Amino acid sequence: MKSPRHRTALLPVLLALLTCVAPAAAIQDESPADEPEQADAAEPVVTEHTLSLAGDELEYRATAGTITIKEDGDAPKADIFYVYYEAKEDDARRPLTFCFNGGPGSSSVWLHMGAFGPRRVPMPTGARTPKPPYRLIDNEGTLLDLSDLVFVDPVTTGYSRAIEGEDDGQFHGVREDVQWMAEFIRLFVTRYERWDSPKFLAGESYGTTRAAGLAAALQDRHGMYLNGVILISSILSFQTARFDTGNDLPYVLFLPTYTATAWYHRRLAPELQADLRTTLEEAEAFALGDYATALLQGDRLPPEDRSDIATRLARLTGLSIDYVERTNLRIDIHRFTKELRRDERTTVGRLDSRFTGRDADATGTTSEYDPSYSAIQGPYTAVLNDYVRGELGYENDTPYEILTGRVHPWKWRNGQGYVDMSDSLRVAMSKNPHLMVFVANGTYDLATPYFATEYTFAHLGLEPELRDNVVMGYYEAGHMMYVEDEHLLGLKRDLAAFYAKALAD
Repeated sequence: MKSPRHRTALLPVLLALLTCVAPAAAIQDESPADEPEQADAAEPVVTEHTLSLAGDELEYRATAGTITIKEDGDAPKADIFYVYYEAKEDDARRPLTFCFNGGPGSSSVWLHMGAFGPRRVPMPTGARTPKPPYRLIDNEGTLLDLSDLVFVDPVTTGYSRAIEGEDDGQFHGVREDVQWMAEFIRLFVTRYERWDSPKFLAGESYGTTRAAGLAAALQDRHGMYLNGVILISSILSFQTARFDTGNDLPYVLFLPTYTATAWYHRRLAPELQADLRTTLEEAEAFALGDYATALLQGDRLPPEDRSDIATRLARLTGLSIDYVERTNLRIDIHRFTKELRRDERTTVGRLDSRFTGRDADATGTTSEYDPSYSAIQGPYTAVLNDYVRGELGYENDTPYEILTGRVHPWKWRNGQGYVDMSDSLRVAMSKNPHLMVFVANGTYDLATPYFATEYTFAHLGLEPELRDNVVMGYYEAGHMMYVEDEHLLGLKRDLAAFYAKALAD
């Protein structure tokens, strides 16, 4: 497969279809985007577009298709779906960024149609759910003016599927996922002749776990060194987020986000409601100080100290002292989202704790659903399905798996009790001292709290000369901070500076 830069027409690919995929449309490079010709489903579909961006017109080419991955050149294993955007500058050394989301089980729809792609789903300002039907607009926050983009769906997500007869489970695990995604990237870079291009990875949520693993795997297995890694709502060490018996770390690291959430819902004392940043600094100091010390003491904590900690913890979470006492000073996320506004029969969101919902049972300990996910599921699903078939001309009757449980059980093992990819990132940065890392954090993100991310990077073990390679960005938003225009543009400004720094001589 030659790069579209070197073709005047899309050449037919004589490959047998090994998955249950409807025939896709294909067009020649010079054909109008709204008149696709029918073609073999294995053939990528190329369309031409123009984007209005900051008063300028950006012409670009979109390629939608699948790449069949194999094991050491043997029998086909899976077809991985991708959408590739390249600015029509005919520059093979233009940066190239591979983008994916997490889950595990998520397609790349969120970064594709919300953050970095040339088209996006507009969402209301604030914690509000849009009314159907939904729209699609040009994305002023796209990274396409900075880098060519490849949005990749891991196997069993999006349109990506294992070949008929192959076991899905061989792709569903920490190690397996990194192995096959690395093979896809190698094959893509080879076929599209992009080995000379500066290369970046952009992952969100579990996609940051994948990105850290890929940074090391691409270096060690394929000799592919990266210029930068973008981590959106990062989780590299799962010990920071697993509320297990005997693991006190999450109770400490989630506390500042509990405080931010209580602040947003006006559940704190007047002096704490005055200024969010000042209040968060108090919560952070308490979390790493007296609160962490108290939890480490366990049953040895004196009763008078326990009472003092319960009072201060209640003050910073908006919960009652009695409730905090009954949790043994340990408030897990599901209890918090249910308890904060229980008196109003209202729950708060996990991906974005500004959102609220209602359960049938207001006395339970966990919420029936995440209202912040419900607010984005419908718009992104509808728009993605319409966009791929309409504007991109890619026809496929297989359900596009937005966020699926079909990847479970996920194989979490990686030789230790908790999955931790932070050391993979450290090793990659140590071997490639030019590797830059950008980390985006949402203040109201209860899925991957910003304080847990700071803790992970503070324990990365980087040598002093490499610590400046890590850049942190903060946004008063949730897990998908880019769904609001203000934070989408803020993220774009920060990433423009990041790309410039990563590409500077």
